[in-house]
Amino acid sequence: MNRSFARGHVAIGMTYVQMGKHEEAIAEIKQAISIRNDTIDIAALGYACAVAGKRVEARRLIDNLAELSKQRYVSPYFSAGIYAALGERDQAFAWLEKAYQERSPHLTLIAIDAVLDPLRSDPRFVDFVRRVGLPS
Repeated sequence: MNRSFARGHVAIGMTYVQMGKHEEAIAEIKQAISIRNDTIDIAALGYACAVAGKRVEARRLIDNLAELSKQRYVSPYFSAGIYAALGERDQAFAWLEKAYQERSPHLTLIAIDAVLDPLRSDPRFVDFVRRVGLPS
């Protein structure tokens, strides 16, 4: 693997999250951030921290994304995923709604993105998928 390929580190990190290897996940995603510091990488780190129970760090990264959004586009979808992992469903749905209003291209992933798994049992999620126009 090319160690300077940031997206590869994020993919490995997100795989580690799904495997329950939270510290390894955080380390991989931090490597990606050290290479390119993209908003999707910061969001992935926030998600990994939330899943790992590092709530303060996850919230700090949400704030970081909010600050970055003052300078460049940051998809609200990213914050929705972190809030979902924190178990804050109302906030997650509020951010998904913002993503919907902005027509975020990331919404095409909602039917398969594991980041949103904590929301799938909520009736609002089924309705949201329908509104986006994807099969449920």
